[in-house]
Amino acid sequence: MLPLDRWLQEVMWPREARLTPEDVEVAMTAASAEMLTNGITTSVEMYFEAERIAAAVGATGARALVLATLIPMPGLPPVEEQLADAVRLNECAPDDGSVEYGIGPHAAYTVPLPVLREAARLTREHGMLLHLHVAETATEGDDLLAAHGLSVPSLLAAHDVLGGRVLAAHCVHMDDGDLDLWQEYDVAVAHCPASNAKLASGVIRLRDMLDRGLRVGLGTDGPASNDSLDLLADARLAAAMARLRERSATALTAAEALWLVTGAAADAIGRADLGVLEAGRRADLVHVDTRDLVFEPVGDPEDLLAHLVWSADGRHVRDVWVGGSRVVADGRATRVDADALRADVVTRAARLAAG
Repeated sequence: MLPLDRWLQEVMWPREARLTPEDVEVAMTAASAEMLTNGITTSVEMYFEAERIAAAVGATGARALVLATLIPMPGLPPVEEQLADAVRLNECAPDDGSVEYGIGPHAAYTVPLPVLREAARLTREHGMLLHLHVAETATEGDDLLAAHGLSVPSLLAAHDVLGGRVLAAHCVHMDDGDLDLWQEYDVAVAHCPASNAKLASGVIRLRDMLDRGLRVGLGTDGPASNDSLDLLADARLAAAMARLRERSATALTAAEALWLVTGAAADAIGRADLGVLEAGRRADLVHVDTRDLVFEPVGDPEDLLAHLVWSADGRHVRDVWVGGSRVVADGRATRVDADALRADVVTRAARLAAG
């Protein structure tokens, strides 16, 4: 495994340059099916080929916020065209909330500040979600700090990027001033503990964020930096890492960890129609089989919740409904052929690895 910067430059970006639109759709279909079978009904996707990603999600019956990638790279349209395409997609989004489009500039160290400012203006104007990476590693903001004398969060605030619906991924290396800015601008955080641990990026100040009232939802990050799209497993990791950081066995309770993947996650993406099973919200249900030995013993109802967070994972999910429609039955996706997808992904991955 390589550090993040080398992993992106030497492994990920060269392979991504060889991706076809069909590769993206097939891979996203497989990822969406995997997430559904792990009980994940809704995901945030920041990647190329936004319409292909939406088609994949439609095929599996899942729900997604699809962020049109915004980054100046050879082979991609000019950023002005990328922005215009994102707004066009938003205007054509379905009314049922199954797919919502936003804008996903990669990060302040890869996207020029004027472009970030324009992306933020457009998302505020159209009520779209703006999603970007912030403070994932300890050194990614060094050049910006040297040039501007400000941390990345302060730089984003100074250039009118914050405000509106902003979801910042990772946010590992943030001081008190940065967290104060996030609180002031109501910036939500996508906490990706498995990715941060695998890439040795660091441990987020989760308890401090929650105590400040920041909206934090749990994320897996991509399968290349996580390997398993399983939020139940990641909830356990988030709780363990928070306790290690604070050196306190009460730093994050099982109830809080479960909230991070349900109601808090819905709050983080600004979707008041999701996250809680109650009248007026969409009927997303996940049936977890508690007949496994990991759920024993149960002396009182709180034990069941503790077992769910500390012992269970996606393999215990049996059935899933998205908006009242059953999309997983007895552990298998109902709308796509998982075996055929697996074979297709293996063939395409081999081609990409071969160069």
